[in-house]
Formats: sequence, C-alpha cells, structure tokens
Amino acid sequence: MTEGPMHPGGALAAPVDLGGTGYYIHWGVLQISAANAVVIVLMLVVFVLALLLPFPRGRQRR
Repeated sequence: MTEGPMHPGGALAAPVDLGGTGYYIHWGVLQISAANAVVIVLMLVVFVLALLLPFPRGRQRR
C-alpha cells in the first residue's frame, strides 16, 4: 500500500483515533460528548464577545 493523503501515516490523518468510543460527560441526567461540549462552550464565548465588543461605525453624517 502506498502513502497517500488518506493513509494513516499521511499528512491529513486525524490527530485522534476516530474509530474508538467517544468520551462522554455525565452530570445527573445530562449526558453529552466532550466534543459537543467544547463546541457549545466555543459558541457561547463567540456570542458573549459579539455582545461585548463595540460595533464598527460607518462614516458620520454632517
């Protein structure tokens, strides 16, 4: 077999083993995968930054 972009030794190989079982966070009745939790936290950070950062203003009318 030759080394190609989709071969496990290639440049585009996944940095983690995607064939195994996922890591889940359990909190009471809530169960969420760690990857989904990271995406949700990043979305919340972007949302808060969008609220707090000043909106760019256009040219002032005279």
